[in-house]
Amino acid sequence: MNDIEICPFEKQYVDSILLIENECFADPWSRDSIEKELENSFARYVVIKKNNAVVGYGGMWLILDEAHITNIAVLEAFRRTGIGKLLVIALIEICKKENITSLTLEVRKSNIAAQRLYTKFGFIPEGIRKGYYANNNEDAIIMWKREV
Repeated sequence: MNDIEICPFEKQYVDSILLIENECFADPWSRDSIEKELENSFARYVVIKKNNAVVGYGGMWLILDEAHITNIAVLEAFRRTGIGKLLVIALIEICKKENITSLTLEVRKSNIAAQRLYTKFGFIPEGIRKGYYANNNEDAIIMWKREV
């Protein structure tokens, strides 16, 4: 994996993240929403580049001693190659540096692959948000990792 680089999110990556959003999500974030995260003092985002091209990104908001993962997304062509795992590891490392003690996220009930990934890192399902996803009214599973 010598051709993999993990970088902090910067303005130069907005177009790449927008592309990933549009490929990965039925209700993608807008350019404006992505750019606002650059100004958000609570936000921490990373991108993963392979051969200098952005293939995935992940981010979270830090709230006191907790973090809420907002997005983890990988281009379809690079799924099941360890990129998602590297994104979760990078976010956990940021949490450790910032004295965050627990992490949470919502994941689509139908996204079994993501649920399996999060479970490998110690996330546990602790609740459901009924009809959370506006595009199809799908439920979200709330997962927590209580010790970072």
